Amino acid sequence: MQERVPQRLPVLHRSRKDLCPAYVPNPCAPNRGSGKAMGRPRLVFVHGIGGPRDARADLDEWLRATAHGARAAGHSARISGLLGGWAADARFAYYGDLFRRSGAQGGPAAGAQDEDALVALLQEAVDERLTDPELTPAEAAALRRARAQLAPTGRAQGAGAPARHAVNALTSLLALPGLRATGGWLTARTTAGMLGQVARYLNRAEPDERGAALDDRIRSRVAECLDREGPTVVVAHSLGTVVALETLHAHRASVPLLITLGSPLGIRTAVQPRVRPQPLGTPECVGRWLNFWDRDDLVAARPALEKFVRPNAAGALPVSGRVDSDGAWVHPAAKYLAQPAVAGPLVEALTTAGGR
Repeated sequence: MQERVPQRLPVLHRSRKDLCPAYVPNPCAPNRGSGKAMGRPRLVFVHGIGGPRDARADLDEWLRATAHGARAAGHSARISGLLGGWAADARFAYYGDLFRRSGAQGGPAAGAQDEDALVALLQEAVDERLTDPELTPAEAAALRRARAQLAPTGRAQGAGAPARHAVNALTSLLALPGLRATGGWLTARTTAGMLGQVARYLNRAEPDERGAALDDRIRSRVAECLDREGPTVVVAHSLGTVVALETLHAHRASVPLLITLGSPLGIRTAVQPRVRPQPLGTPECVGRWLNFWDRDDLVAARPALEKFVRPNAAGALPVSGRVDSDGAWVHPAAKYLAQPAVAGPLVEALTTAGGR
């Protein structure tokens, strides 16, 4: 489902035992070995919506994409250190397995609250996109059709109606650039399930046998990956931007750079007021926050986060910038990381944090 960045750089060889959270108790997959990473800053990638993942493969892909962008940004000399593991102690904070619901056939079944939140998320994302002055007539028509499908009139509702409305609308939206279902590999039902993960996280429900809600367990996974003593550069994508923001409010060590990619934090009704703590603000541990969005990324509605996020005591606010990716599906993190505007500051922050 995710588009891969061309492997112009060598594939990294990593130990299955050290990397894949499906095979070891620790869900935080490091890029080299184990134990204390002496003299290296921590780099933590936080993924977003999507299906089951191979954390080892995703960590390698995200690092390769970053290296690709770093080369384009003029940092070729830093690539070997990034890929070799001596420039940063890179970790992939994996929590995708926590979205599996026991007893579900063919994937997790959404509850009524999840369905309503998904429809609200899509409605606001579509409304925001309809304000884009660069829309083509075909794009505007697809968006208006999807908007009508999200709130149909004169039809019986009943159980599961919001989910059906969301799938119908997404069928129309998949004709848009950035969401186009090339070759049929991206379906409306699959996309609805992925976007529904945002609602499930924000519903603060689904307790486990110990009473810990889904969102608590997800944040714990991310917190385990952060360096409790030294600096950590955090790169978060999609739903992961919400998770990372909430997690970092409880983190005490330095985060010299937070990078958010394709964030839904700007969605005014379905996301923004449900993020904790309120009002939305930059975590105190964050020294600098860069936020990137793509025009064709439907998830990143209202992308100028600095308009409604409050600064921390040091005055740090998100600084938003647009990137433009090619391809049918622009939301994957690797598409963002391969951009020089994203990878350049990331590599520079690691260099500064490592004292080199």
